[in-house]
Amino acid sequence: MDLAPIWRPTARLLVVDPLGRLLLFSGLDPRGPIWWFTPGGGVRRGEALASAAVRELAEETGYVRGESEIGPVVATCAGLWLADDGRRFLGADSFFFVRVTSSAISTDGQEPLERSVITGHRWWTPDELRRTSDVVVPAGLADLVASLLSDGRPAQPVRLPWRTVVG
Repeated sequence: MDLAPIWRPTARLLVVDPLGRLLLFSGLDPRGPIWWFTPGGGVRRGEALASAAVRELAEETGYVRGESEIGPVVATCAGLWLADDGRRFLGADSFFFVRVTSSAISTDGQEPLERSVITGHRWWTPDELRRTSDVVVPAGLADLVASLLSDGRPAQPVRLPWRTVVG
C-alpha cells in the first residue's frame, strides 16, 4: 500500500453577496457532523489556478466571471485529508475573492461528484461564522472575510490554518 499522499491543488472561492455574506456549501461526513466549505475544487492537469477558479465558480454557483474579474489569490492553506475510500490527499487550497450582485445561485452545472458531496448552501456573515458550533473549513474564514470587506485584498495571500482530517 502506497502511504504517500496524492497531491491535490484546488482553486476555492470566497463568494460574497451585496450584504457582505459568504457563500458556503454544506456536506455530511459519515464519520462526523455536517461541515461547511467554500465553493471550488480540484485543478485539472495543465489548468491554471485562475482558470480553475472561473470554471468551478460557474459549475457550482452559476456565476460567470472572467479570470481578470476574480483577481489574485487572497489566501492559501494546505494539509492532509482522508477520502471515504481510504486514499490520503495533500490538499493545497488557493482562495479567490469574488463579489456578486445577487445571492441567487444555480447549482445546475454541478458535476455528479459535487452533487454527491454537497447537501445545501447558506450565506454567512462573519459574525455568524464566529458564533457557529458547526465545522467550518478552513479555520479563519470569518476574520479573513471581515478583513477583505473592510480593507480589500491583501498585498500577499493570507495563510489559513488547516484542519487535518486523516485516520
